[in-house]
Amino acid sequence: MRVWVDLTNSPHVLVMRPVIRALEQRGAEVLVTARDFAQTLGLCERHGLACEAIGRHRGGRLAAKGLGLLSRSGALARWARGRGIDVALGHGSNDVTVAARLLGIPSATAFDYEWAKVQHTVNCRLVRAIVVPDAIPLDRLRPYGATEAKHRPYPGLKEEYYLADFEPDPSVLDELGLDPARPIAVVRTPPAVSLYHRFENPLFAQVLDRLRGEQAVVLPRTEQQRAELSGFIVPEEAIDAQSLVAYADLVISAGGTMNREAVALGTPVWTTFEGRLGAVDEALIAAGRLRRQTRAEDVALEKRVGAGGERIRRDPAVLADLLLSPIGGLAATGRARP
Repeated sequence: MRVWVDLTNSPHVLVMRPVIRALEQRGAEVLVTARDFAQTLGLCERHGLACEAIGRHRGGRLAAKGLGLLSRSGALARWARGRGIDVALGHGSNDVTVAARLLGIPSATAFDYEWAKVQHTVNCRLVRAIVVPDAIPLDRLRPYGATEAKHRPYPGLKEEYYLADFEPDPSVLDELGLDPARPIAVVRTPPAVSLYHRFENPLFAQVLDRLRGEQAVVLPRTEQQRAELSGFIVPEEAIDAQSLVAYADLVISAGGTMNREAVALGTPVWTTFEGRLGAVDEALIAAGRLRRQTRAEDVALEKRVGAGGERIRRDPAVLADLLLSPIGGLAATGRARP
């Protein structure tokens, strides 16, 4: 069995790593491609995932995204042709879905935010399986082409699966020169290319100003963002961000994955996301596991008491089975099920 996994963004490395290992333990040969964007390639190296670097991010404009999809999908198809691939997998990767369809390879996609309309309109129509948290109602996915036959829901958060075997490593504190006796904030930037100059997320910029002078680690997505972050602790290369989150006293993120990592690890977390909330975050906010920030002055950085909330650990083999469902899954022997 030969499985192709494509990684287009930093979080996808974390999500797919335990899935890849589960497949390999069952005897599958896993081929990995990755896009040069954010810390994707660095995280592949850090986690020991051998990958073929193909393509790069083309920018945030719709025309640039369209060009990027066509260009990288074509490059992936040329790379994959003749390799005897049985199934292609991605976490929200349009590129691998389009390339797989061009080559007649069955494919599956996973995601946990349902309002990325352009992305899901492509993926949900082309794949054979759509793997999502059970918090997302199927009715929200039907406009993209999702059907009951394709729908593969799983319980809980994807972070509870890929962090199942995770134990935090305190060496990350020394690596960043952090004093564990002082409060530590971890901040993840929004997807916007510029933090201050484009004003897509003014609240986030206000939060940064409030944390200036505190022990705050900011994790940028792009080099342009990095250039705007003087006065903060900004890692020069990929770090053990999950350990950092586990030891933090506060996490603030304008994205989604780091918020849910904090939830899974029991760290207090606020979201500054200004877009339309997805069903997963709606459920977390309703349960009091995630707080939505509307004012910068609500930020209070202080040492937390205790080890944090209860951790839930789930078996990543569940995700592997769901992703392989287009070809009947993979038995423990490594052979495809009839």
